[in-house]
Amino acid sequence: MKTVAADLLTTIENATPLLLAISDVEAAIKPNPEKWSCKEVIGHLIDSACNNQQKFVRTIQKDGEKFPPYEQEKWVAIQKYNDAEWNELISLWSQYNKHIAHIIKHIPDEALPNELHIGGKGPFTLDFIVRDYPEHMKHHLKQIIPDAPFLNNNFKMVY
Repeated sequence: MKTVAADLLTTIENATPLLLAISDVEAAIKPNPEKWSCKEVIGHLIDSACNNQQKFVRTIQKDGEKFPPYEQEKWVAIQKYNDAEWNELISLWSQYNKHIAHIIKHIPDEALPNELHIGGKGPFTLDFIVRDYPEHMKHHLKQIIPDAPFLNNNFKMVY
């Protein structure tokens, strides 16, 4: 898991200056009413960190955990990310994900086959969920900074 953690940290380090180069005004622009703004995409990635922290830690502790579905559209709408300061969102996203990388780095090998269910789907192994996490992040960062070469990913929505 050390390579997954290192990949996550590299993504954060490479993306942060590119994200900070976007103005607060520009970050709030929605490409169309059904699409998220940059602020909302980063907000979604903060929510993803929050949800996945629970999945990682609880599934390390206990095999067979069941998690509720993550209703991403509702979470983003309720939290009004477009009204937040862009630089603060980037700071929270960056710091939270550095902690996620710390968790990933210290996952015991014997916990990786532990299984979990998400919103009635699964089972998924902890190994799969952890490896999928940076891919999901890159998928969404590519929506904001599409030309960044370090954002190539293998993400496929499965839950």
